Amino acid sequence: MVVDDFDKMAAVVDWLDACRSKNLDTLLDFYAENASLDCACERTGISGRSALAAYWRPKLSGAAADAFTLEEITPHGDGVALDYLNFESKPVRIVFGFDAYGKISHMRCEPSRDG
Repeated sequence: MVVDDFDKMAAVVDWLDACRSKNLDTLLDFYAENASLDCACERTGISGRSALAAYWRPKLSGAAADAFTLEEITPHGDGVALDYLNFESKPVRIVFGFDAYGKISHMRCEPSRDG
């Protein structure tokens, strides 16, 4: 079902909650089947659900105590920019893009300028 209007900021907060709860299945449900991630932090690019699972599984299981803490969330073009503490408690910015179904279609992350 195509979603005409949904709260992208709330979706990103829910995504962050899934990270905090270390629930990989819930986290993967936020992504479109062909979603992609460009990670400047690790200099990698991946796409698809299985690649995202392989990327996130060790990060969730080995997360620091204060990992996935929200720093700031703002609209960014047609998407959302999230500044947060990553799995290692390092400041990171992720920019989320969404498809017409309200699923994450693309993410781009990089170390935060503050970090």
